[in-house]
Order: sequence, then C-alpha cells, then structure tokens
Amino acid sequence: MPLPTPLLAVAALVAVLGLIWLLARAVRGAGWVPGGPGPPGDTGPGLALAGSLALDPRRRVHLLRCGDRHVLVLTGGPQDLVLGWVPAAPAEPAEPGP
Repeated sequence: MPLPTPLLAVAALVAVLGLIWLLARAVRGAGWVPGGPGPPGDTGPGLALAGSLALDPRRRVHLLRCGDRHVLVLTGGPQDLVLGWVPAAPAEPAEPGP
C-alpha cells in the first residue's frame, strides 16, 4: 500500500534536508568552505569587516578589508559614502647586519 501524498512529500523533504546537512558537515569537516574565511591571518582575496565605529545613533564608519587593501565606508546617512582607500603601511626597512 503506497504512502499518502502529504506524508510522501514530508518524507522526501526530510530526506533532502538530511542530505544537504550531511554534505555541509562533510565540507566543513574537510576544511573547505567556498567563500568562507581562510585561516587566521589570511590576506587572500575577499571582503571582510576589519573594524567599525559608531559616530552617532544613525551613522557608522566601517573599515573593510578587500584583499590586502583597506577602505573606509560611511553608512547610515541619506546615502552611503566611500571615504577612501587607506594607504598601505610602508614596509619596514631591513636591519643592517653586524
């Protein structure tokens, strides 16, 4: 005797969600998360929030990391503004040998 249609639909949905959950666990367990953050200190491609500062109850300044560069963005006013790219820190000179 076949299952009633609503029960069959619920069983199929549970099976599909279970497969998605198992696949997600396997991907996370392998350490490979597409589009996810890399290892600590990774400055590879991607966009990440490096810091945020509230100016008043509505406006905030955000420091975003884009690859190995940083940009300041003002949000919350009548329109969002890109304040500019932060210049890269100069490389430290090498210590002269003895």
